[in-house]
Amino acid sequence: MTATVQIARSAPKTADAVGVPVGTSGAVPRSLGLSRAALASHGFEGKVGQTLVVPSASGPTHIAVGIGEGALSATSLRTAAASLVRAAGKRAVVATTLVESAGGDAGRAAQAATEGALLAAYRYAGIKKTPNPSHLQELVLVVPEAKAKAVTAGAERGRVIAEAACLARDLANTPPAYLTARMMAEKAMEVGAATGLTVEVFDEHQLEEMGCGGILGVNRGSKEPPRMVRLTYTPRNPVGHLAMVGKGVMFDSGGLSLKPSDGMIAMKLDMSGAAAVLSAMSTLKALKCRAKVTGYLMCTDNMSGGDAYKLGDVLTFRNGKTAEIHNTDAEGRLVLADGLSLAVEDGPDAIVDIATLTGACMVALGRKVAGVIGNDQAFVDKVKAASASTDEAVWQLPLEKAYRKLLDSHVADFRNIGGPHGGAITAALFLNEFVADVPWAHLDIAGPMDADGDDGWLSKGATGFGTRLLSDLATSFTK
Repeated sequence: MTATVQIARSAPKTADAVGVPVGTSGAVPRSLGLSRAALASHGFEGKVGQTLVVPSASGPTHIAVGIGEGALSATSLRTAAASLVRAAGKRAVVATTLVESAGGDAGRAAQAATEGALLAAYRYAGIKKTPNPSHLQELVLVVPEAKAKAVTAGAERGRVIAEAACLARDLANTPPAYLTARMMAEKAMEVGAATGLTVEVFDEHQLEEMGCGGILGVNRGSKEPPRMVRLTYTPRNPVGHLAMVGKGVMFDSGGLSLKPSDGMIAMKLDMSGAAAVLSAMSTLKALKCRAKVTGYLMCTDNMSGGDAYKLGDVLTFRNGKTAEIHNTDAEGRLVLADGLSLAVEDGPDAIVDIATLTGACMVALGRKVAGVIGNDQAFVDKVKAASASTDEAVWQLPLEKAYRKLLDSHVADFRNIGGPHGGAITAALFLNEFVADVPWAHLDIAGPMDADGDDGWLSKGATGFGTRLLSDLATSFTK
């Protein structure tokens, strides 16, 4: 359960720890009881992300929190708040004046600090006999009365967004036997009912009637049937219509193009795109999003059972186009193709898809940066702006039309892979076949889908990457 967030004029008597901001220069707050020289002797310089626990004989433990030099950015606030929570350890009630020290827009500062603290506090409850819950129960932001209203609103926004990202982490961290496509659809119905979304679930028979041969083809090797979930958020007098499509491969064995064991162990995370779409959409009503948003969760396993789709098979998608299969482990684009086709039929002003799509993107950009590719620079720029606002890093790759010939097939409209080079780009070119002339951006999150260990506001395991970015994109979207 996510910690509560309170606003107060001073640290409460119940506080177990008090975070005291300290810059790289200037006076050191007296409450720490240490001089700058004493702090330096412990290796604390006041840099953003540094902390030093100062034990107290009575009362709460004080923790020096580095805030660097000058005005605090949202990034620095998230980092500082996350570092404070990690330094607080098992202490349940943590108070801090970080927001007051930030200066500038108190609401935005409160949002950033709340996000950083709650995301750092995340723990996957898992299915252990002895759970490992988060220790943080209450975060107290200490500010003057004059700023309380703005800080309360900002903190609530941060709480909503952080809880959504934690939902995405929970979904992606869940073992595949405990979260099948059918269970994901049930979870979407539960989330939708709680957050003001209209939820429609389509089973394998309906998908067949709809001509969704991509998701059905990928599903053939699995005993678990597929599900497509359509989520709709409709405000009064919408200012635009944004569609989101999420890859929801609940477990990816690679199919007949079988992955090695080392590459397969993390493939419960291959539904991280669908988790991000569901979780982002759960924020829209609370954040008073003014655009209509439609989300598609394309959920199936990719297994190697007796009826699994084969190399050389040809699949027919919702929009009537066909693809020759050259690798069954390039399945994400096949399930997205049907979702993108259906999204186009809804008549949106723009479409964004999100998927753990290619190892090639991870090779190019590493583990912390997602790739973004699109057919409309103005819309791609909106995605990049949402990335900058949320610290979910993206880097634009080109939709290089010269590479389209790498997908040529003599038996179908195209094939599903394009050779050994430029794999992130050829995957996007494949998806481009299904978006018609609608402005579209593709997010390849294969790299930042998980973290090897606790790092800032990230916790070991699924990161929930894309949830905050998509929420920001939707709430700022206009046609």
